[in-house]
Amino acid sequence: MKHTILFAATLLMAGSLIAADAPAAADSSAKDAVTAAAKALAGKDNYSWTTTVVVPAGGRFRPGPTTGQTEKGGYTHVSSSFGDNTTEMVLKGDKAVVSTSDNGWQTPAELDSAEGMGRFLGAMARDFKAPATLASDLVAGTSEIKKDGDAYSSDLTEVEVKTLLTFRAGNTAPTVSDAKGTAKFWITDGTLSKYETHVTGKVSFNGTDRDVDRTSTTEISAVNTTKVVVPDEAQKKMNPPAAAPEAKKP
Repeated sequence: MKHTILFAATLLMAGSLIAADAPAAADSSAKDAVTAAAKALAGKDNYSWTTTVVVPAGGRFRPGPTTGQTEKGGYTHVSSSFGDNTTEMVLKGDKAVVSTSDNGWQTPAELDSAEGMGRFLGAMARDFKAPATLASDLVAGTSEIKKDGDAYSSDLTEVEVKTLLTFRAGNTAPTVSDAKGTAKFWITDGTLSKYETHVTGKVSFNGTDRDVDRTSTTEISAVNTTKVVVPDEAQKKMNPPAAAPEAKKP
């Protein structure tokens, strides 16, 4: 289930970018502008997004795109591909269910007792954040945002890069060294329309070291025109019928 790792990594790092070649001009109001744009996106009735991840040629893991749709106060549906495998996740409020090519729909509680990556997927479902929230977190993790052409760019703090590069499965989390990263944001009509991050570092987990160099780009679309389609089985799993009351004994 290698595709499950990539799905989670894509969610965690939705939004990465390579820094601009030319120096950017300082703009004291830039951080406020990006913060307001992310807040504006969060306030929309609905929107869709696509996240693509790029790794160096010859990289071990090369995930396909992640697509998602979300509605304010309603459902969020996320689908991620890796080769011929697809992982789906549906969330609403404090409820979530996950389906992979290997299993049917399961709740995070059910996945807690699963072997291998199942437990990891449950943790990812609990920690999921839609792009508007993720972008706000990225803004908080920037050093100094500057207006850079038609976008806004900044280095990311070491703490933020480590957050993007790591995940936690149960009580175990990787350690990261040499963490570096940048972020870039685009705004259209006052609303966040795209963001990217580029993160690098050495990730150590269970005695294995791996150099990571990943660029992730998230593009927002269909704002206020998105319709979230939730599979019937996912809805049934999230909203099981109430048990019938026991008949009273005479």
